[in-house]
Amino acid sequence: MQRFDILDRSLYPSGLDKIEWVRRNMSLLNGIEEQFRRELPFKGLKIALSVHLEAKTAYLCKVLKAGGSEMYVTGSNPLSTQDDVAAALVHEGMSVFAIHGASPEKYDECLCSVLSCEPDLIIDDGGDLVTMLHTKLTHLIPKIRGGCEETTTGVHRLLSMEKAGVLRFPMFDVNDAQCKHLFDNRYGTGQSVFDGIDRTTNLIVAGKTVVVAGYGWCGRGVAMRAKGLGARVIVTEIDPVKAIEAVMDGVSVMRMEDAARIGDLFITVTGMRDVITETHMRRMKNGVLLCNAGHFDVEVDVARLKEIATETRDMKPNIKGYRLENGNWLYVLAEGRLVNLASGDGHPAEIMDMSFAIQALCAREIALHPPKDPRVYSVPERIDAYVAEEKLKSLGAAVDVLTPVQKEYADSWKV
Repeated sequence: MQRFDILDRSLYPSGLDKIEWVRRNMSLLNGIEEQFRRELPFKGLKIALSVHLEAKTAYLCKVLKAGGSEMYVTGSNPLSTQDDVAAALVHEGMSVFAIHGASPEKYDECLCSVLSCEPDLIIDDGGDLVTMLHTKLTHLIPKIRGGCEETTTGVHRLLSMEKAGVLRFPMFDVNDAQCKHLFDNRYGTGQSVFDGIDRTTNLIVAGKTVVVAGYGWCGRGVAMRAKGLGARVIVTEIDPVKAIEAVMDGVSVMRMEDAARIGDLFITVTGMRDVITETHMRRMKNGVLLCNAGHFDVEVDVARLKEIATETRDMKPNIKGYRLENGNWLYVLAEGRLVNLASGDGHPAEIMDMSFAIQALCAREIALHPPKDPRVYSVPERIDAYVAEEKLKSLGAAVDVLTPVQKEYADSWKV
């Protein structure tokens, strides 16, 4: 029986338009949707999904539903939920529990509502469903065949649970599939972060000093796009190998306490808490912009900034100004939450086509051939290869194939 808790069911027409637009630009999922309609791999199964609830996620939900599943959907961040998209999924017959700007209590309530369906599979983004199941709703665990985790932060939480011996069902690490992190984390994050910043601030990037905290795949993408837009780029890191890579990629590397004095725009992409703290904020110039592109809103210490500010002001939608004792104003975008989703529409459709294709195919893997051991599994290479090959076809590109002689040469230890 369909249930839902959304802002306004009548908003569905614009949500349907958004979903239709991304569908036209997600050729991989188009093909998988047709496959699923024929095969019905999820017939009789319930899927609980917690992913940033915007149009591309909604299309993934439709693809899974086409495969026979009952879909129970919520967001993975209160500020990334788009209410018209949530209404569109309700219009499509799904159970949806998500409201933009939900309080922490309401957000947890939505997670519980989604899991109350007693799911067979879960699709998570950041690990909130898994955590809820292992803390408050442990009685639901026996029915769960397994699940998929979308992002770096969630995978870190899963690996920590596995190491501690408390993970109680198998999970696929979608984030570290090659066709996910090499493209989604790098090109997707790189573009969508500046989409969100530009849409919110209407300020130029060229000529500014942009400080990127973290040089993983997301940080690489953000730094690359900042350079392309004409910024001077500084990277802060804790890993000396990644720091050397940043230097050889042509950007400056220094400690945050030094970067704090000269940066104009700060973007955190670390997955760690307290990356920008009171100490750093007090060193910053007047008019600095602070934003986060990591999963949780703990990288910029906004809570402490609120405490030390002598004045706060809403400058415009999604920009809050904080005046310090020295008179300098610091501007926080999207409350320190994911700027590319809270201030934009997230990654481009063509990028999420690959990531969500992997999600859909891993979900089918769990439905038809569930792993036995409760641990974190890598995405099978055949799924990665299939996604890459199909994406190449859609781009009008092709690769060479080794001849029998070349294969023999590659396998031989003799020159």
